[in-house]
Amino acid sequence: MENQEGSPVVHFEIGCLDSARTQEFYQKVFGWEMKPAKHNVQVDTKSKAGIPGSITSLGHEPHQYIMFYIEVKSIGKSIKEIEANGGQNHIGPLPTGNGQFFAWVKDPGGNMIGILSNNE
Repeated sequence: MENQEGSPVVHFEIGCLDSARTQEFYQKVFGWEMKPAKHNVQVDTKSKAGIPGSITSLGHEPHQYIMFYIEVKSIGKSIKEIEANGGQNHIGPLPTGNGQFFAWVKDPGGNMIGILSNNE
């Protein structure tokens, strides 16, 4: 895609209906630390080997989901590449609130993935 020098997975998101119960599960089972943020809870997996994540309760469908985000150079260009190669744009690009943009896209098999960039 876009002839980049790699497109790393940089963030994960766990969507849930019951945020408190979900946080408690991951804290007790994996020892993750939770840090409340404006629209979600940031997850610190307490490991240098992993990537950061969040737990989110959208308040609408989809309630239960797991999403990983791939970093790209440009959301708009990436969406064009995705669509040209049999994928679909599902939502976005939208601002994250911290200067980045994201979109949810589907691969040709219908799997939802997220893309994240500093550039719309």
